[in-house]
Amino acid sequence: MKRKNKIVFIIAVTLIMVFLCSVPAFAISESEVQAAVDEQGKNAVTGNIFVWFLCAIAFLKVSQKIDSFLAGLGINVGHTGGSMLAEALIATRGVFAAKQFAGGSKGGSGGGGGSSGGGGFMSGGLVGAVGRNFTNSGVKKATGQSGGGLGGKAYTSSVNKGGGFANSVIGKVATGNISSVGSISGEGSEAALMSYLGYTAMGSGATDVPKFSNVEIGGGRMMATETSDEHPGGIDIGMYHTDKYMKPTGDYTTITAADGTSWYKQYAQDTVKRTPYTAPNGQVAYREEVVKELPKPPQRKDKV
Repeated sequence: MKRKNKIVFIIAVTLIMVFLCSVPAFAISESEVQAAVDEQGKNAVTGNIFVWFLCAIAFLKVSQKIDSFLAGLGINVGHTGGSMLAEALIATRGVFAAKQFAGGSKGGSGGGGGSSGGGGFMSGGLVGAVGRNFTNSGVKKATGQSGGGLGGKAYTSSVNKGGGFANSVIGKVATGNISSVGSISGEGSEAALMSYLGYTAMGSGATDVPKFSNVEIGGGRMMATETSDEHPGGIDIGMYHTDKYMKPTGDYTTITAADGTSWYKQYAQDTVKRTPYTAPNGQVAYREEVVKELPKPPQRKDKV
């Protein structure tokens, strides 16, 4: 009788283990998360994923218990989980990634100061620590410092859609200190500026959308060459964070970026350029021509 019960128990445990090992098949992809966000809203999706991760942790703990039973029966088993702290870290990171990908982070970087750390390591609890690490990984990807891991992949996906996570990362760089955060230039910088100014989110069918080149973002400034119907040959522009710079001299407009921050925007203006040369009589003379140049950058508020 005992032998029969033992066989039944082993069969039942085996079926449970097969079911548990099938859990990865139900993993969700970024495209599935985005589709769920579009249909249900980001808050609902974030809550669903949080419940999913809690269930995953519960499965791990149950499988660990089953392992101990099997080991007691003399059956060799593998380790199905680590410590609860490690599992909590994994779950928390996954929840925050889903929340950021769903566009949950908006405007949080508007006052991004000097450091990319944003406070103490455990500021805001475990979720805060993991969240900052995830965002900083996106910053490293945007600034070309590294691939950025999971945060870098999320940034790449988000910036191509004009998503909230990408704009949060770009805003952190744009308003931050170049010496500590870095800057965005070169490959990918045009896409970053398009996303941060809200053009990407308008979709491919939008009209009167400019293109940008020679982009550099960081330190409270965004510089680029803008090509549009009004300026088909391209014109230099400078944008200055209103919290960091005084109002510019000359003509300017105030624009709002995707993360809610305000920027002074100036176009290059007609300027007389004087080039010295030696005249036939041996004296120094000047050739004058009218060119388009950006006005002198406004003064920073911290240096007034």
